[in-house]
Amino acid sequence: MKYQEAKDEFISTWGSLGTLWGINKAMAQIQALLFISTKPLTTEEIMQELQISRGNTSMNVRQLIDWGIVKKELKVGERKEYFSTEKDVQELARIIAKERSRREIKPVIKTLREISSIKSDGTEKTKELIHQTKALYDLAQTVDSLLDKAIHHKQNWVNSTLLKLVK
Repeated sequence: MKYQEAKDEFISTWGSLGTLWGINKAMAQIQALLFISTKPLTTEEIMQELQISRGNTSMNVRQLIDWGIVKKELKVGERKEYFSTEKDVQELARIIAKERSRREIKPVIKTLREISSIKSDGTEKTKELIHQTKALYDLAQTVDSLLDKAIHHKQNWVNSTLLKLVK
């Protein structure tokens, strides 16, 4: 496999994986392109490489910046904006885990806490609702707590966390 074919395959595969993680394909492909790039890229370079529109590029780069995965860089004497992504795989995983927790897990925990703490009217269905949502709340709280510990342990956190879970 030659460079261009391998690059295209990586970007395509990363884009497909992104949809499984809850982000759109173009957003994942932009991040993949920046990840393997040897230098920061402009909007035009991203558009050209991925054959996507300016609007699609701009919207997805902005979302990646909001996630904390992509950074905007300015070069002295140039009006163009350049974009780069985190290159350290461990740090990238930490940033993504932190953001997914904030966007997805914490809101679910809040909702489960509210539902599981409703006042029981004494009926079986209400008791079951309270019981099951409380169990889910406890589980989600435990998972989020473990994730928080892993997120805040910067150095080699993925490997050390996985090793602890396996032991």
